[in-house]
Amino acid sequence: MDARLDYFANPTAGKSLKYFMSTGRSLKESPLPLATQELVALRVSQINGCAVCIDMHTKDAAEAGESAVRLNLVVAWREATVFTEAERAALALAEQGTRVADASTGVSDEVWANAAEHYDEDQLAALVILVAFMNSANRLNIITRQPAGDYEPGQFG
Repeated sequence: MDARLDYFANPTAGKSLKYFMSTGRSLKESPLPLATQELVALRVSQINGCAVCIDMHTKDAAEAGESAVRLNLVVAWREATVFTEAERAALALAEQGTRVADASTGVSDEVWANAAEHYDEDQLAALVILVAFMNSANRLNIITRQPAGDYEPGQFG
């Protein structure tokens, strides 16, 4: 499968994506735990069906030491016992923040309050921005049919 658009070769895409991707890099330096970031990025990408992001975040998380069991169970995190309560709160917020069209209320007060029990304001800010960032990245990749499978951990810095 070939991508419909080569973001790296297109000057308009390259200029815009340079700024867009800086958001992703800044999140890596946020106080939100890196393991949580990868789990959330993976779950958002699973919901949206973004194969290239699933490929990237699975490989990056594994390279950072995440277990195959946890990575395989992200898709069914509610029934899995391998996630902390904080991670579960982040995954719930990520799901509701991604599935906004499924509920007119967006993220419920209950899900927000649960996340706020586990994360401080800076971490919550990073979590919200990460969910929005991943949804945007997923759409950029899905619309242009970016192929998956060839990603090498750390490939994009």
